[in-house]
Amino acid sequence: MKAVIQRVTKASVTINEKTVASIQNGMLVLLGIEDEDTQEDIVWLSKKIVNLRIFNDENAVMNTSLIDTNGDAIVVSQFTLHASTKKGNRPSYLKASMPSVAIPLYKNFINRFQQELGKEIQTGEFGADMKVTIINDGPVTIIIDSKNKI
Repeated sequence: MKAVIQRVTKASVTINEKTVASIQNGMLVLLGIEDEDTQEDIVWLSKKIVNLRIFNDENAVMNTSLIDTNGDAIVVSQFTLHASTKKGNRPSYLKASMPSVAIPLYKNFINRFQQELGKEIQTGEFGADMKVTIINDGPVTIIIDSKNKI
């Protein structure tokens, strides 16, 4: 499971010109799922993300987490995070899970993330053509792969 985490001052997701998610201070999480992902990946990654100390404390040092700041979050599925560009110029998405595998894992991730955070989060719509707008704060962008825990 791969995640791209962006600290934001503003983020939104629009589908068919309708805003389906919108937050102010917090994080946008782009989530890529592959067939090898399990509940263990979900538990580890959701805990890691909500406790990631990427928000400024009172001394302007990145030392507080999403939980500490009571920030908001949007989680968006993004199969292109598993793109392979080894051959040619057209990326291959063979490692990305098909919807029958990915959707249940995506929903489980959202549920676990909400449990870890202690409040509801907003989401995009799996498989939809989404327009994601962000104001990246910092900019701060972190990439985490649950297969690289050690």
